[in-house]
Order: sequence, then C-alpha cells, then structure tokens
Amino acid sequence: MLTLLLLAAILMFALAQPASAQLVYAYDGPGRPGSIVINTRERLLYFVRADGEAHIWPIAVGREGRQWFGRTRVINKAKNPPWRPTESMRAENPRLPAYVAPGPGNPLGIRAIYLAEGALRIHGTNAPGSIGRAASSGCFRMHNAHVTQLYELVSAGASVEVR
Repeated sequence: MLTLLLLAAILMFALAQPASAQLVYAYDGPGRPGSIVINTRERLLYFVRADGEAHIWPIAVGREGRQWFGRTRVINKAKNPPWRPTESMRAENPRLPAYVAPGPGNPLGIRAIYLAEGALRIHGTNAPGSIGRAASSGCFRMHNAHVTQLYELVSAGASVEVR
C-alpha cells in the first residue's frame, strides 16, 4: 500500500511539473543502464542510468484493448517526424488523413523513437492534456520537452520493457 501511495505521489508531482522539468530518482527496478522501462499502470517511463538512478517522466498509454506488453528495442529515432496513421486507425476513423507533415498539428510531436514491435513508438504529442491517461492507439506519448530529453539519452538498440 505504501508503494502504491509513493507511486501516486510521484505521478502527481510529475504531472504538476513544468514540461521541461527532469525528474531523477534512485532506482532499483528492472532494466540495465541505457534501457527504457514503461510501467503502464503507473503511466510512467523510466530511463535507467548507470548510477543507480533513473529519469522518470509521465506518459500517456494505449487505450483499453490497444495496450501492448513485452520486450522490444529502439530501432530508429527521428526529429520532426511525419505521421502516417495505420490502416486499422484509418478504418476506425476514415476522416484521418493518410499523411501529416511535421508541424504543430502532427500527433507525433517533435520527436519519435521507433520500436521494433509493430508500429509502436515513444513520441511527443500535440495533445499534452492526454499525458497521464490511457489515451493513445498503443504508442507512448510524452510532453514534447520530455521526449526531446529522452531522445538525447537513448540509443538505437536500447532495450525497452513494457509492463
């Protein structure tokens, strides 16, 4: 119970911080230095550091029925990425465009970190109010300032564990 209260306090603190704030805490959870651990229940992303600490950021996760769990790895990173909705997204919402150029209307925000599993990404957002919620089609949304920080820290090939 105490752990749950502590996690709730961290999440509330993280959501109350300016988007540019970096939170670094002692960390003894799963993951090797340089890896990413995503806790969907907490709606937090951890970037594991070599010094026994982790950067922690609030995220949005997939809606009910759209969540993925498992292990994968980072395969690519992009600045100002274009967005191409998947066929299933367009079937669900035919009004979606086939392509959205980089810019303020782009749902991927200003950075995207591509994962080896399907079309999953860790990316920024043009809907910052969704952070802390189960709101996406499966990807992991971050504030643009936070995903920019993570983008600079993580390398292609880094392991990602989604729990």
